[in-house]
Amino acid sequence: MIKKNSWVQIKKIILKPEERTGNLPEATKQVPFVMWVKGFLLEDAMLNSEVLIKTITGRNESGILVCENPSYMHTYGEFVPEILEIDRIVKTELFGGDSFE
Repeated sequence: MIKKNSWVQIKKIILKPEERTGNLPEATKQVPFVMWVKGFLLEDAMLNSEVLIKTITGRNESGILVCENPSYMHTYGEFVPEILEIDRIVKTELFGGDSFE
């Protein structure tokens, strides 16, 4: 049981696959458009149940409770070796030489 006022994350389906626009890649059209929202739980609830939360901006949202105390996880994609070369070129042009310290 997750207690009222706990920081949680919900999942809400905005569009089912059949409701999505036709101007999407085929693989994208086959999955729902999903919104993930974090906020404070308004009533005690169990994971995977339909709940109501209040977001940090005061907006109420409903959805399936998927996580208690969600962390912030950021990624900027996979490693791209060309970025290292761009970094080297820019630093050489800006600071001269091969010393980047």
